[in-house]
Amino acid sequence: MENLKPSLSIRNVSKTYANGVQALKNITLTIPNGMYGLLGPNGAGKSTLMRMLATLQEPDEGSIKLGAIDVLYQKEEVRQTLGYLPQEFGVYPKATAEELLDYFAVLKGITTRAARKEVIESLLKQTNLWDKRKQKLGGFSGGMKQRFGVAVALLGNPKLLIVDEPTAGLDPAERVRFMNLLSELGENSVVILSTHIVEDVSELCTNMAIINKGEILLEAQPQQAVAALKGRVWRKLTEKSALPELEQEHQVISAKLLSGRTMVHIYSPETPGSDFELVEPDLEDVYFSTMTGNYVQPQRVEEVLV
Repeated sequence: MENLKPSLSIRNVSKTYANGVQALKNITLTIPNGMYGLLGPNGAGKSTLMRMLATLQEPDEGSIKLGAIDVLYQKEEVRQTLGYLPQEFGVYPKATAEELLDYFAVLKGITTRAARKEVIESLLKQTNLWDKRKQKLGGFSGGMKQRFGVAVALLGNPKLLIVDEPTAGLDPAERVRFMNLLSELGENSVVILSTHIVEDVSELCTNMAIINKGEILLEAQPQQAVAALKGRVWRKLTEKSALPELEQEHQVISAKLLSGRTMVHIYSPETPGSDFELVEPDLEDVYFSTMTGNYVQPQRVEEVLV
């Protein structure tokens, strides 16, 4: 069964670049079959970790295993079962979607024309690009290019699919189409969604980790992480000038401009005052409270997860 649905085991992985930047600090994660969100700001270390999983970069120390495959020492075996959609990827603008996907299928080892034709038709239909198969890629929108990238990544039925910042730059309609596509992919493989957009993880992922400055701050299931904050998140609409005083008195999670004023969310196990309103927490509250160090203690999360 492990060969059919392998999990990904990352143990004590660290990476420091030549300029002294420590991109990853002793990262340990167990990523099960299904959609897994790696959430963090730009520069948190997400892309470094994704490149390691894709066999494009080596850690200084640690181990990475996909089921029985050692990712660091069995790179060819990993590549045979890997789909990778990087944040930036190029296409040949004068090639059609059908032509370029056929070319990549050959590179993936699908050598017979009949087999390639069947696979290409299936993938272009799955990514809702079948009607655009004769159109040149130079005329594709951002969302269409992303969906084409997924079609390429899905060649060979990968057991590990890595998607790095997939919705950045997409308009709302393209984002919805792309999210719907991703939601279908986690049934038989490990799918890692690396993003700084909280909504991407909230809508798609059954498991997640929050990373910042190369360290894992929280590993949890999104719904249960939100449940652990219930009764502890309060809000208040105030003037921006009052924010420094509020930060002195309370554990401020986030502050957003709203109709010229500032909506402040704070973390407090008890009523912070009559002028605060208790709110239903969401994953954004989990993210910001984790980033500010105000999230509930780990033992509390474990109690909720039981």
